[in-house]
Amino acid sequence: MEGRTYEEACDSFRDVIGKEAMRFPFLETSGKLTVQQRSMYQALVSVDQTGLFTMSDGALKTSLQTLSLLLSTHYDDKVIILIDEYDVPLDKAFRAGYYDKMISLIRNMFSSVLKSNNSLQFAVMTGCMRISRESIFTGLNNLRVLSITDVRFDEYFGFMDREVQDLLDYYDLSGSFNLIKVWYDGYQFGCTDVYCPWDVLNYCDLLRSNPEAQPQNYWTNTSSNDVVKRFIQEMDKGQTKREIERLVAGEIITKEIH
Repeated sequence: MEGRTYEEACDSFRDVIGKEAMRFPFLETSGKLTVQQRSMYQALVSVDQTGLFTMSDGALKTSLQTLSLLLSTHYDDKVIILIDEYDVPLDKAFRAGYYDKMISLIRNMFSSVLKSNNSLQFAVMTGCMRISRESIFTGLNNLRVLSITDVRFDEYFGFMDREVQDLLDYYDLSGSFNLIKVWYDGYQFGCTDVYCPWDVLNYCDLLRSNPEAQPQNYWTNTSSNDVVKRFIQEMDKGQTKREIERLVAGEIITKEIH
């Protein structure tokens, strides 16, 4: 979800939530739901003549909680919620100038669905911004934050050696294993070395049509460097410039990261 203005971003948000709710059309006629609950579902999926979702701001803020309640009631079981890249809308809002409004919307939505939600079994969120220090999680004291230095689940963030070998064997590309290891086995989560899945899959796809193809940096084209540029612009120009020059020259600089 994104937009040049907060209003555009909200319309995009309604579209994301509305289409997710439309994956469960049986809720509209479920005999396990009350008339009021079926009306709550209709409010999530209702559209106008142009096809835009019409849920109110209030319904949008509680939409995930509402959907979890309806699904839990229908299936008589608690739900699992997966939220990927939770911080991307905040970054886009920061760059577009409506960060305060967006953080209020995200805070209200996450608080309603993740705190005191009897329909929730558990939730998993991923993102680049550290969760516990973000103000959108004020009041949520039941979070477990796992960074790339934690050993728990470290093998699930990328491909392992055996998985890459199996993939290459399946496509008769086992002769490319050493080259792929040199190029894409460059990540460490916890105590585990992993390959970047995006790079491996894209290079394998290319090798299937051109066995002589050379590896490329596929991952570098999947996101922008706007955050890095902003940090460089805001930092001390003299020191930062000298340190970047040292790195370009092949030297090493030491930094303490909090």
